[in-house]
Amino acid sequence: MKSRVVILHNIHVVFNFLGSTFLVLSGILLIPLLVAILTGEIEDIQIVKAFVYPAGLSLTAGITLRGVFRGGSISPVQALFICTLGWLGFSAVGGIPFVIAVDHSYIDSVFEAMSGFTTTGMTLFTGLDALPRTILFWRSFTQFLGGLGILTFFLAITYQGESYHRLFGAESHKIDVRRPVPGLANTVSILWSIYTGLTICIALALMAAGMSPFDSVCHSFTTLSTGGFSPHDASIGYYAMIHHPHSVLIEYILIFGMILGGINFLVHYRVLKKDVKALWDNVEMKYWWGFILLFCGIILAERMHAVSFTELEGLGSIEEHLRKVLFQVTAIITTTGFSTVDIGSSFFGEVARQLFLVLMVVGGCVGSTGGGFKVLRVAILRNLIGREVFRLRTPRPAISSVVIDGKPVGIDEIQRVGGLFFAWIILIVVGGVITAFLSGLSGYESFSGMFSAMGNVGPSFISVQAMASFSPILKVVYIGAMLAGRLEILPVLLLLSPRAWSSKGIMRR
Repeated sequence: MKSRVVILHNIHVVFNFLGSTFLVLSGILLIPLLVAILTGEIEDIQIVKAFVYPAGLSLTAGITLRGVFRGGSISPVQALFICTLGWLGFSAVGGIPFVIAVDHSYIDSVFEAMSGFTTTGMTLFTGLDALPRTILFWRSFTQFLGGLGILTFFLAITYQGESYHRLFGAESHKIDVRRPVPGLANTVSILWSIYTGLTICIALALMAAGMSPFDSVCHSFTTLSTGGFSPHDASIGYYAMIHHPHSVLIEYILIFGMILGGINFLVHYRVLKKDVKALWDNVEMKYWWGFILLFCGIILAERMHAVSFTELEGLGSIEEHLRKVLFQVTAIITTTGFSTVDIGSSFFGEVARQLFLVLMVVGGCVGSTGGGFKVLRVAILRNLIGREVFRLRTPRPAISSVVIDGKPVGIDEIQRVGGLFFAWIILIVVGGVITAFLSGLSGYESFSGMFSAMGNVGPSFISVQAMASFSPILKVVYIGAMLAGRLEILPVLLLLSPRAWSSKGIMRR
């Protein structure tokens, strides 16, 4: 009996809050209609229906959930439930515009929406250049919303109470939830101000480089959010393909923007406070720059070894090779997924292909919009190995601990990092095997797809056409993998645990 009371209480709190998020989503879904007005697509009744219908559905769901279920203070585990169900719900409703406007199947549309909100960038859509601009805008806008987190966006505009800081912690990519200033409201406000400001700067820089205003806005949404959706099938390679006069400048602007997205936003805050040392004065940033330089150096060396001197027509050609390598390494480690050259093309050798898989796992910095396992966690695991070697060669009484930036890392955090890494490996293996079994692709291609989905990267060694031909079951597997990767696995696993719903501990305030 007590267990049933606990379950009912948890359901009421969780679904009441979800009702609030659907109310917000109903308003968000109407924003693309402004683009429809500006582009003249408002005259297309299907475009109007594509956003009015899901907005009405979301509004109805929000009012119903708020009316049927009672609210209450949110516990840590309830916050994780809300986080997981919120992302699933947003993707389920956010995919409807694709069904109505471009006649894609519902499962493909939910896949695209989940890829957008989780900033993965995987796509099942081809013929992007011919799609309505309103749909392309919505596709990019989902990644802007998902960059810092959908619930973080909700908190930014409807902050409602003290216990809601647990939602911020549940959704944030952090080892510990550090804040630039005291107070959740101030923290969320600062984060979204920095995020929005940098996004605007990227859009203006792209326009100054000659990119059209529409493309500039769409790419700015998907650069700092490290999402990687582009209005063009050829991604950023489109501009070189059409011989855009400033395609090189566009690529460098996006490299800079992607790096900004992959850096901890606490570092951005410190830099804006004129503390420039934040860019290199901690372990994670040192590893971050080190990874970029190391992987660029190895991949460029392989490329130089593969081409003859006659193919290197002076400094210009060397710069082109360096730029293409730097762009792709940055796109993968930040998990943005833009491309100027297909990572499966002959431009990149076998060493590069293997290293790209490693970069998909590493990902961006903690507290960034990037996905992946996170650079700081890699540093913790490396230091953990160093500690074990130290203990083997040192007398037993000697005590050592894992130290990051002069501070010992607690055993609970070390265990969590180890458990999370193990879960990553298990899910990638299971997902890769399922992919190979249901798709007929090679093991290399199958695992690359799951590396990309779990890391929220986007590109893999599977073509868009091959992925679009996946069975519905396999597409659902990838939807789950993208969500697990974005929420760092544990919230998704918790949702599937019946004991969690009936646990008395969940009611602790």
